[in-house]
Amino acid sequence: MADSAKTASTLEQIEENLVKLTLNIEPALFEKALNQAYLKNRGKIALPGFRKGRAPRKMIEMQFGKEVFYEDALDIVFPDVYEAAIKEHNLDVVSAPEVDMEETDNSVIITAEVHTKPQITIEDYTGLTYVQPDITITDDEVNAEIDRNREANARLLSIEDRPAQDGDIVTIDFEGFTDGVPFSGGAAQGHELTLGSGTFIPGFEEQIIGKNLDDSFDVNVDFPEEYHAEDLAGKPAVFKVTIHDIQHKEIPEADDDFAQEVSEFDTLEEFKADIKSKILEHKTADADRQIENQLVAGLAKRIEDTNIPQPMLDQENDRLMREFANRVQSQGMPFAQYMQMMGMDINGLREMYKDQAREHVLIRLALEAIVRQEGIETNDEEYDQELDRMAEQYRMERTTLEESINEDEADAIKMDLKSKKAIDLMKAAAVEVEATEEDEEEGKDDESNE
Repeated sequence: MADSAKTASTLEQIEENLVKLTLNIEPALFEKALNQAYLKNRGKIALPGFRKGRAPRKMIEMQFGKEVFYEDALDIVFPDVYEAAIKEHNLDVVSAPEVDMEETDNSVIITAEVHTKPQITIEDYTGLTYVQPDITITDDEVNAEIDRNREANARLLSIEDRPAQDGDIVTIDFEGFTDGVPFSGGAAQGHELTLGSGTFIPGFEEQIIGKNLDDSFDVNVDFPEEYHAEDLAGKPAVFKVTIHDIQHKEIPEADDDFAQEVSEFDTLEEFKADIKSKILEHKTADADRQIENQLVAGLAKRIEDTNIPQPMLDQENDRLMREFANRVQSQGMPFAQYMQMMGMDINGLREMYKDQAREHVLIRLALEAIVRQEGIETNDEEYDQELDRMAEQYRMERTTLEESINEDEADAIKMDLKSKKAIDLMKAAAVEVEATEEDEEEGKDDESNE
């Protein structure tokens, strides 16, 4: 960093959470960067009278202007001097810098406007209220889990001596036509379809029921008026269908033999007891998360109106949108197709998450404030345990994960650990209250969105 010593920096507060760094770089340092930029680019430049890559720098600058290498030189010199200035002025930067440059007789001046993280104070985080979620386990929940296990361990039997029935899995070829013309996306071969699943256009699956292996036939349907493809919405269609395979799912009985086959237990009752224990563990963990969410939401309401830099809000909004897109795609639907079906665009999705993004940023700032105020720290053992947990979650080798984490990411992980300790302090000082009708309605909404 010897070169960075040649750079003087000053700081100007433009407005709340927005500053301008002015970096005065000695000409010798910028000249060195210009020469590096020339060496990097000369192989791409041809001038009359010189072999490609052999033209002197002065000749290139005379031909194309002395600023020809400025952009690359700035890319070379800026990162180190900018980082040094950030550390010198102890700035917590939350946006990419907006950079400008001018050249004087004695130096090169670079200005960088950046947003900084707001520093808030939490007057009181005690006495926050929460409603204890219900963790009662019913027989229906246990039986539903037994049924899921039965379904997962079902055998598929090929059927040749009877027509297709509701619940059968058929393998079909099909091609769809409107007005006698095939339409895009309306054909497939060897497609597996569970009859009664409702995955096809209404009326399609019902017309396959009663047909036999190797039958070829027409299926007549009408596309729904609200169908996502506007050119097909409300139109009648004919699908030419051939059945190549019919399979029946044979679901095992729920008895002791089944329990022994799918678990470590000898009896169905023991298996059910284990399932009940696991459901309780899951519900307890989920209830704990819900309590934490109630408390941090209450904490956000105690924060006075804070001027949050727009880049922080944009970054959180982008993160929420990525998570949403990943959830959609994990369910087997292309995100673009989902957006088209819902009649949404990116701007609409961004607007949908705007308030949530702001609340998340406020909560993060508030927890960091508690960490500062209470002097909360984390240690190497806790950090190592967190990396072990992350490696298991992402199914990565611990060493591979550790090598992929840079210094900023490591700091973020440590701050998350400290924030969890801040939440523990809030929980210890929180007050349980009875659920109101409004709370119960919100709980129903949450369940329907899961």
